[in-house]
Amino acid sequence: MSVIPSEDAHGSEYVAASDKRREWISGFTGSAGEAIVSKTQAYLVTDSRYWLQAKDELDANWHLIPAGAPDAPKSWIEWLVDRVKDSRIGIDARMISHQKATQLNTAINGKSSKLIYPPQNLIDLLWKDKPARSKEPIFLQPIEFTGQDAPAKLAILKNWVKEQPPSTLSYSKAPATAAQYHVGTLITSLSAIAYVLNLRGQDVPYNPVFQSYLYVGLDKTILFIETAKVDKEVASYLSAIKVEQREYNDIWTFLRRREWGEGKVLISGETSYAISLMLTHLRYTVAPAIVEEMKAIKNDVEIEGLKRAYMRDGVAFVKWFAWLEFKLSQGYEITEYEAAFRLTEYRRHQKHFMDLAYENISASGPNAALPHYSPSRSTARVIDRDTPYLNDSGGQYRDGTCDTTRTVHFGRPTPEMCEAYTRVLQGHMAIDSAIFPEGTSGKALDVLARRALWQDGLNYGHGTGHGVGSYLNVHEGPHGFSNDIAFMPGHVVSNEPGYYNPGKWGMRIESVLFVKRVTTKREFNGKVWLGFERLTCVPIQTKMVKENMLSKDEKQWIKDHNKRCYEKLEPFLKDDKRALKWLKREADRGIGIVDALPGGLTIDWD
Repeated sequence: MSVIPSEDAHGSEYVAASDKRREWISGFTGSAGEAIVSKTQAYLVTDSRYWLQAKDELDANWHLIPAGAPDAPKSWIEWLVDRVKDSRIGIDARMISHQKATQLNTAINGKSSKLIYPPQNLIDLLWKDKPARSKEPIFLQPIEFTGQDAPAKLAILKNWVKEQPPSTLSYSKAPATAAQYHVGTLITSLSAIAYVLNLRGQDVPYNPVFQSYLYVGLDKTILFIETAKVDKEVASYLSAIKVEQREYNDIWTFLRRREWGEGKVLISGETSYAISLMLTHLRYTVAPAIVEEMKAIKNDVEIEGLKRAYMRDGVAFVKWFAWLEFKLSQGYEITEYEAAFRLTEYRRHQKHFMDLAYENISASGPNAALPHYSPSRSTARVIDRDTPYLNDSGGQYRDGTCDTTRTVHFGRPTPEMCEAYTRVLQGHMAIDSAIFPEGTSGKALDVLARRALWQDGLNYGHGTGHGVGSYLNVHEGPHGFSNDIAFMPGHVVSNEPGYYNPGKWGMRIESVLFVKRVTTKREFNGKVWLGFERLTCVPIQTKMVKENMLSKDEKQWIKDHNKRCYEKLEPFLKDDKRALKWLKREADRGIGIVDALPGGLTIDWD
C-alpha cells in the first residue's frame, strides 16, 4: 500500500507544480487530500470542502472517502489504521510530518504493520513530464512593510534556543552534558523562513515563498537554497546579516555529518519525518513552532500595511461590482471565468499589487455549493439571475494579503435563499462584534458563527476562519476558529460562515479582522478584554437579508458597515462615476427585496 500526500517536503498546503504528485496520480485538484493506493484499489480521502469537487474530478478507478462525514473517519490516518493488518505502508518520508508519522507508527505497530520509506518517490519515477523545480529569483521585503529587521528576528530565535532546557532524562540527577544542550533550530516551513529573513520568492503559485531550509544556530546561520535564485543584491544582504548560503540539497549532508557539532537541534512537529530520521532521536528535540507564533502576531507596521492593502482591494472590488452589474443590466452574458479575470485586472492597477492571494473562487448556481470551486475558461457557467453568485478572492500586495468573500443576487432571490443568507450574515456579525477575555480561543467563539444557522437546522462543513499572513500565505497558523490557541492582540483572522445547498446554490460572507484590546463598561479583572477590528472594506448586499429576522443592533451593524465602506472608499473613486454611484447606492439601500409593482415589475432605484 502506498500513500501519496498533498504536501511537499516543507509541509506546505499549497505546493509548486513540481510537487503536485497527488493531483497527478488522482486527477483531483483540491489543495487538501491524500491518495492511498493498494494492489487492488485506489482511495482519496478529503474533507467536506472538497467532497463534491472530488466526485466530479475522480474517475471510476477511485473511491472517495469523505473525512469528517457522519459515521466516517475524521482523517486519512484514522481510515488507514482501521483497515491495516500485517501491512507494509509506503510513503516518502519527506512528505509526512514528524508528528503524523509518529502518530501513524504508534497506531499501526499493534497491528503487525509498519511504515516503509522508499529511497525514491514512486510518483517521481512514473511522472515522465514532471515540471522542473522553480528557479525564480528571491527578493527583499523592505522594513517599511515588515516593521522589524531580520537580525532582530534572528536574535529572538537564538535567545529562544538558549532558553530551552537541556534534554535530560527526567529521573537523572547527573548534570547535563554538552550533547544534551540545544545549539540551534532547523526551520523547514517556507513561510517561516521568508518571515524570519524578510525575503520573498515565487516558487509556489499565489504564495510568495521559496523552497529552502534555514538553520539558526548559536554560532552560525545557514540558508539552504538553490544558488540560481540568489542574485547579487540578495547575496550581499545575506552576507550583511551574517547568513551563510549553501545549496538546497546540502541540507542532507549537513544533517548526516552533524556539522553543527555537539548538541541537539530543535525541530517542530511539522518538520518532515525524513529530517528526524536523518538526525536520529539522540540529536533532536521536538519543540513548539516558535516562528509561527512570532509571525502570527502582527506588529503596528504590519497592521497599518494590512489596512492600506484592504482599502485598495476594496476599491478594486467596488469598481468590479459596478462593472459586473452594469454589464448584466445591459444584457451581456458574463461567465464565472470572465468575472474573475476582470476582477484580477482591477486589482492589477492597485499600488503594490504583486499577485493573487489564491485562485479566484467565482461561482454561480450549483458551483457556489462547492466551497473551493474555481472556474476554467472552457467549463465556466454563465452568471445567472436566479441563484446567488459567490466571489471569494484577494490580492497579494507588498503590504498585506487580502481574503474577501461576498455573495450577491442579480435577480429576485427565493425566501429559502433569503433566510439562509440572513442566518449566515447573523453569524458573521456575531463573530465581528464579539468581546472576550484574554485566554479565549477561536474554538470557544466558533459557536457564535453557527448559532443562527443551527436555529434553522443549517450548518457548514468548513472552518469559520483562519489566520492570514502579511504578504505571505493566505492561510496562516497557529490560531483560527477550529483550535484551542488563545487569541492575542495582533492576530489577524478571517470570519467566513456560509451555507451550501448541494447541487443548487451556496453562499458565504467573509471579512478579515484583527484582534485588539478594547475597553468595556465594567472592566472585570482589569484590562483583559479583547475584540476585533474589521480590515475588509467591501459593502455587503442587503437584497437577500430578511429584515424581520434581525435585531435592532444587527440592522444598525449592516447600515454602519456599508456607510463606513462609502466614507472610506469614496475619496479613491472620484475618477470612476459608475463605481461611485454603485457604492453610494449600496450605502443608502434599505434592507430586503424591493416589493414588486402590479404585473410583477420591480425597480431597484439608483
